[in-house]
Amino acid sequence: MLAYRRKKLVPNGRAGSRSRSPSADGAPIRGDLFSAQRLDAHARSLAEAHGGGRAGRGRPLARRLADNQALLLEAYRDTVRALDEGAAVTPAGEWLIDNFHLIEKQIREIRLDLPASYYRELPKIAAGHLAGYPRVFGIAWAFVAHTDSRFDPDLLCRFLRAYQDVQPLTIGELWAVAITLRVVLIENLRRIA
Repeated sequence: MLAYRRKKLVPNGRAGSRSRSPSADGAPIRGDLFSAQRLDAHARSLAEAHGGGRAGRGRPLARRLADNQALLLEAYRDTVRALDEGAAVTPAGEWLIDNFHLIEKQIREIRLDLPASYYRELPKIAAGHLAGYPRVFGIAWAFVAHTDSRFDPDLLCRFLRAYQDVQPLTIGELWAVAITLRVVLIENLRRIA
């Protein structure tokens, strides 16, 4: 069972009794912080929910990345403009100004490392709030959400091993972990910005 609570949408577009999909709104990618043991259990439940997955076109991750880049650029420009006008800028705003070049570099590398032909080969999630995206994107999303975006390579390896206890990942998926983790972190940065 996924740890996210979702709203069920009814035909008129209004939400039902469950909370909205975390991917549909602009809220930060954040869930309950999990211990290593709880992350293991969550990884296994994700693997059960994702199933084997099928390769194919899927939902466009490149478009999602481009949207995130545009919104981060807008936040960067707004922050620089505010600073130029003499406004007080938060430490997070200062970080964005100082490190925007690193964000742009990561986005360029993601585009190079995840061409459309490779993306199509990644097995996709069949159902749920990330349906149509690669399984590995769902794995990265859950890891970021339940670690509050704190990267711990040992914990990530443990998470991946627990997932593979239930559903093996392809070599291509394992190679894509680092790429999709960066995609999710960029998205979370945009949501926070």
